Amino acid sequence: MWGRKKPDERQAAMPEPKNLQENEPAKPSVASSRGNAQVNERAVGPTGAMKSSVAARLGANLRIKGEITGSEDLMIDGTFEGLVLLDEGKLTIGPTARVTADIVATEVAVSGNLKGNVRAKNRIEIKKDGSVTGDLTTPQILIEDGAFFQGSIEIDGSVEKGTPKSASSQAASTSTPPKVA
Repeated sequence: MWGRKKPDERQAAMPEPKNLQENEPAKPSVASSRGNAQVNERAVGPTGAMKSSVAARLGANLRIKGEITGSEDLMIDGTFEGLVLLDEGKLTIGPTARVTADIVATEVAVSGNLKGNVRAKNRIEIKKDGSVTGDLTTPQILIEDGAFFQGSIEIDGSVEKGTPKSASSQAASTSTPPKVA
């Protein structure tokens, strides 16, 4: 009565949704104000049908031991020790990363430090500041000037088709030079 204000008609006509489910789209509220329709444009996260173009990321201050499996792209900037299996994803080892792991992925790009064996379906890249110690198996390899690599490389077209070679056939495929008497 004395100090009370009338509630804002516009605010009353556009109630905010409460308990909105994550996958439930927000329903627009329509309010009439001077003949113009106004729509509540509350942002809702993407549905499961949309694939994110941003890679999952392990930040520079994270230290993880274990196994990572999935089918999306992954960027590692921190420290990781274990196993990485990315069926359809690209693994990027960032410049601040220190990774000790065996890796199976579609593509692998290394700008940091990697110790372990890598099997890539498409290609492996070692960038100019990258360091890799381990055995690589891939149909395509790129090692930039200035990169460090210590290990063996097997160019294998069957990796692309997902046909793993047995350890005995891998050992047979590497030949030793004949001894000179």
